[in-house]
Amino acid sequence: MIARNDHRWSGRALLIVAAISCVMGSNAMADSAANFEADAVGGPPAGWTATKTGTGTPQWTVEQDTTAPSHSRVIKQSGNATYPVLLKDDTNIRDGFIEVKFKPIAGAEDRAAGLVWRARDADNYYVLRANALEDNVVLYKMVKGVRRALDIVGRAGGYGVKIAVPANRWGSLRVEFAGSRFKAIYNGQTVFEVEDETFAEAGMVGLWTKADSVTLFNSITYGSSK
Repeated sequence: MIARNDHRWSGRALLIVAAISCVMGSNAMADSAANFEADAVGGPPAGWTATKTGTGTPQWTVEQDTTAPSHSRVIKQSGNATYPVLLKDDTNIRDGFIEVKFKPIAGAEDRAAGLVWRARDADNYYVLRANALEDNVVLYKMVKGVRRALDIVGRAGGYGVKIAVPANRWGSLRVEFAGSRFKAIYNGQTVFEVEDETFAEAGMVGLWTKADSVTLFNSITYGSSK
């Protein structure tokens, strides 16, 4: 009798484990990681569109960097434009996340690293950026090429949050977005949340810098929560 009950519960346990595995598997399928190991060093990354908001000449290339947290190939932005933008071609995400490891290298005017989401095109999107010259993290919306900082939930006015963003050191930046609520995460810690309804539809994700920023990007992951 005990053996039969054990067998019955073992079967049920297997069904539970199988169900959990299916859920975990479907979530894993929703997430993607960018890998540039097959791309030629010095050229643009395959599957991405290098563009800009404003004027100038951005320069997005695949480079070798033995300090990179993941593999050894990184994305480098070394051009000079109002806002260099790199959009992932096959993405169309409404609710989800994008995360990156970044290293600000140089820049007299700016040393910025940013994440883009819900991008309609190079002039309309949200961006979360960290700046090693200003030591802050700020979330903006870009509407028809005009950038505007968004208020933090629970605080009217101000300009993002002051926080150390060291140059020549790898850090991490992540944004989680669902509906009109966006969570800004820097080096694994939530630093603030923002609410905005300007871009409510799905769009592309991507990377971003400003002006003469020379910035490296690595370990890029993104995905949908649905």
